[in-house]
Amino acid sequence: MCALIAYDKRTIRCYIHNLKYAIVDASERVRAILSFVNAADRGSFAAAARAIGITPAAVGKNVASLEAALGVRLMNRTTRSLQLTAEGEAFLDRAREAVDALDAAIDAVAAQRAEPVGRVRISTSTAFAQRYVFQLLPALAQRYPALRLELDLEDRRVDLVRDGYDMALRGGVIDDSSLVTRHICQLNTVLAAAPGYLALHGIPKTRADLATHRLIAVRFLNGHRSPWSFSDAAGNIGEHLPDTLGRVGLVVSAPDAAVQGAELGLGIAQVGAHHAWPSLKAGRLKLVLHQAHFSSPREMVLQYPHRALIAPRVRATVDFLLDAFARDEALHVRRETLEQYQAR
Repeated sequence: MCALIAYDKRTIRCYIHNLKYAIVDASERVRAILSFVNAADRGSFAAAARAIGITPAAVGKNVASLEAALGVRLMNRTTRSLQLTAEGEAFLDRAREAVDALDAAIDAVAAQRAEPVGRVRISTSTAFAQRYVFQLLPALAQRYPALRLELDLEDRRVDLVRDGYDMALRGGVIDDSSLVTRHICQLNTVLAAAPGYLALHGIPKTRADLATHRLIAVRFLNGHRSPWSFSDAAGNIGEHLPDTLGRVGLVVSAPDAAVQGAELGLGIAQVGAHHAWPSLKAGRLKLVLHQAHFSSPREMVLQYPHRALIAPRVRATVDFLLDAFARDEALHVRRETLEQYQAR
């Protein structure tokens, strides 16, 4: 066995060399690696067993045989949790590559005889799905009829690997991660109100004028409240919760609902420019305090797990969605274009 001094590529090659000769049966090696990767990603033998379609005891036996073959402990396990050892962390990345390569090889063979086929599981928010994703599904289904799309609509961040998703469409301040991140658009926010509301209550000229107005606030189901940001004459940026600026008359849990509330004349709302764009063009909304209001740096992205090779069914879906989003006018409205929609 190799001396475990540093977990570099040489050490990993040594692991794999040992595994090759300790477990002669190739099918046993595949089962052992699959059990290990799924247990590591899903956090338990039981969850791994459900994913693979075998018993938890069989997963445990497979992992134990893998450890015996390598001559190292890969996981410390209790009745409640699994914790990778340093050797397990080192082996996991290469093991994932092996599993991904096997999946890609199977998909590649299938792709030679047919269009991309199989399930594509996507996580995204309800608002983005309803406005931008659903309208693309007929064309996607027509191009790739053998795909089966599963959309989970929820306003929470999921663990793509642990929860078994192929990709996610998410907006906000995107953290660095091991995921592949493809930019869709910037998410700019604006302050908007219905022309009828402004005719009754007046057009605010400064941030202080909001004190006399009804405001619409967004509070997500996780309790997070969206602040409103303004820049002063010196260029300093300040964040304020709506109830510190004026009287909040409506609180909603979804950004698109804030657009609807504003259209109904219920007050001034901070909304995504992409959500407000159709209403602005139709004259149902007008912008206020456009110069003073500051849009925090947020973006919409498509993310998928980092893999050595991406399955054809996933690649086809990713490419189709990114191309369609790139051509959607509402997702790429420039700030200077919005200026013509200010209330005057």
